[in-house]
Amino acid sequence: MTRHYNFCAGPAALPTRVLERAREELLDYQGRGLSVMEMSHRSREFVAIAEVAEANLRSLLNVPNDYRVLFLQGGASTQFAMLPYNLLGHGGTPNYLYTGIWGKKAIAEARHLGGAHVAASSEANGLTAVPRPGDIELSDDAAYLHYTANETIGGLAFDYIPDTGLPLACDMSSSVLSGPLDVSRFGVIYAGAQKNIGPAGLTLVIVRDDLLDRARPDTPTMFNYRVMAENGSMFNTPPTYAWYLAGLVFEWLKNDIGGLAAMDAINERKAAKLYQAIDASDFYSNPIAPANRSRMNVPFVLADESLNATFLSEADEAGLLNLKGHRSVGGMRASLYNAVPEAAVDALVDFMDDFEKRRG
Repeated sequence: MTRHYNFCAGPAALPTRVLERAREELLDYQGRGLSVMEMSHRSREFVAIAEVAEANLRSLLNVPNDYRVLFLQGGASTQFAMLPYNLLGHGGTPNYLYTGIWGKKAIAEARHLGGAHVAASSEANGLTAVPRPGDIELSDDAAYLHYTANETIGGLAFDYIPDTGLPLACDMSSSVLSGPLDVSRFGVIYAGAQKNIGPAGLTLVIVRDDLLDRARPDTPTMFNYRVMAENGSMFNTPPTYAWYLAGLVFEWLKNDIGGLAAMDAINERKAAKLYQAIDASDFYSNPIAPANRSRMNVPFVLADESLNATFLSEADEAGLLNLKGHRSVGGMRASLYNAVPEAAVDALVDFMDDFEKRRG
């Protein structure tokens, strides 16, 4: 069996060591004679798995004691609704920063539930740069401010954390755990797991205690942060195997990588190599303002779009998988999540150079 280099935006690459560990424990978890997939979520064994996973995540992110960590279902898209349900019980209007497709979807869901105010937008610059702090204009009755830290599809990332005095909510699906983070600056952080956390099916939510009593009266029980927090994310049966695998990823980050500062340095090198190759070429280009270029998702286009299919076909043959850009923007996209090794970026850069020499 050959493991190829996977640049998929999600479900994304998982660390080889994590997959090997899961394979070792698949049929018999630590001598119990059954798989984690077969365990009761209330069993002593699984509760221990869940507690260790949360402890390691808290350690990695230095999560303050007055924050709850929730392991939920539904993906980040469900959080587009859960967030306004949980933060608008005291009234007011949710405020949003619009910088791409996922931010737009979050705004649409908030409007579906009653309304939203766009406090700043990147639409005027073609979604190629984020609004600056001085561009943010809050509504008079703003309840919270939401933004998407990294737009997975467009490859646009914030280079600062907005500070408006409001509870700050952030979709970090494609950037969480890619480097150190000051959790205390946020009211709510959420992230779909299938990029830097683990397999699809799990969603991470980190919420400050004082926000747990702001839910609207009509909030569905399964959507209520407090209900989930008070039940240890086990009000119903959680996605147990995805939770277990996420825990293995947290262990890998701590023990194999050496923590988020070390991961940050690796991610910085990986992205720098690819952007340098793009910028040094007249054959490839990236439209994003340098200050807002994503380290996790690098879109690029070929000068001759008629070569797109050939590029993708030859890349696939070379073991460089899932480089096709999102259907809404076209071109190429290389997602460089934590589990994508530096060697993968080196191989991609070498392939791009060779392809340009042959086809450019």
